[in-house]
Amino acid sequence: MYDNICKFIAENYKDDLATWLLGSPIKLTKLSPTELSNEPIRADSLILLQSDKLVLHTEFQTDPDKDIPFRMLDYRIRGYRRFPNKEMRQIVVYLRKTDSELVYQNRFTLSDTNHQFEVIRLWEQPTEQFMSLPGLLPFAVLSQTKEPTMVLNEVAKAVETITDQGLQRNIAAASSVLAGLVLDKEVIKKIFRSEIMRESVIYQEILEEGKAEGKAEGKAENARNVAINLLRIGMSLQQIAQVTELSIEQVQALQQENQTS
Repeated sequence: MYDNICKFIAENYKDDLATWLLGSPIKLTKLSPTELSNEPIRADSLILLQSDKLVLHTEFQTDPDKDIPFRMLDYRIRGYRRFPNKEMRQIVVYLRKTDSELVYQNRFTLSDTNHQFEVIRLWEQPTEQFMSLPGLLPFAVLSQTKEPTMVLNEVAKAVETITDQGLQRNIAAASSVLAGLVLDKEVIKKIFRSEIMRESVIYQEILEEGKAEGKAEGKAENARNVAINLLRIGMSLQQIAQVTELSIEQVQALQQENQTS
C-alpha cells in the first residue's frame, strides 16, 4: 500500500517530484511501461515520466528487494531502445529504515556488464527539503529526524494552509498513510482529522482496491480487507463499521490482530 501511495503522489504532483529528484520543476508527462516493452516487469511502485530530453524512472520501495538492480538494467536497455537520444535518470527511493545491505546496492554487475543507478534512503534525507512543496510533504515524516511526531505536526500545519481542498485532502491522506511506517496510528489520528481523509481520492482508491480484491475473495473477505486498510490510515472504529457493515466488535478484533502482527 505504501509504495502505491508514493506512486499516486509522483503521478499527480510531477512538478514537485521533478524539483526534488532533478533539481528543477521540469515538465514531465506519464510514460506507460508498455511503451518500453509489451511485457513490462511487474512492479507496482514503478513510475516512468518523460520530457523532451529525459526519461525519469523512479521506484519507491517500502522494503529491500534483491531484484531491483536487474530491474534497473532491464528498463535502461528498454529505454535506450525506445528513446536512444534521451538521457535516463533511474532512482530507487527506500521508505522504511532498515539495516539491510540491499538498500545500498546501486549497480548491477554481470561479467563485463556494469550498470549504475541512484538510491535515496529517505531516513538519511534532511527534513527541510520536503516542507516547501505540497507534493513532498508526505515524505517529511520519513526523513532524517528523531522527532517524527513533531515533523508530522508541522506537516499538518502546512497542509492546513493549502487552499485547494482536493489537494489538501490528498496530501493529508498520503501524509497519514506514510506516517504509519514510523508512528502509531493513534498518534496520527490526533494530528489528522479522519473526515479530511475520507473525502480524498486516496481514500476512495483504498476502498476501490478492497472492492476489487473482494470480487475474487468474497464479500466477507472484502469487508475485512477494506477495514484493515482504513485502520492503517487512522479511521475511527465507528466509521469503519459504517463503511464496511462490520460490527464494532469485528473491527476491534481486526485492530487487535494488526497490533500483534
